[in-house]
Amino acid sequence: MAEDVVAEIVASVLEVLVTPGQEVEAGDTVVLLESMKMEIPVLAEEAGTIADVRVNVGDVIQAGDVIATFDDPTA
Repeated sequence: MAEDVVAEIVASVLEVLVTPGQEVEAGDTVVLLESMKMEIPVLAEEAGTIADVRVNVGDVIQAGDVIATFDDPTA
């Protein structure tokens, strides 16, 4: 089953740290956001494989926007 990594705040994308096909573990940083001059890491909640990255460096994202989608290896 696919899971989405979703933004919780309005922010700018500083760095994208994953690519499609990459394996991630729970707690790995997917992207680094900037909001109000603070850097905010967005973490994978579960282990899996990145299926799709939907943001690019410099994008301004809104709360609820999908950042990336990953496939759960247990599905």
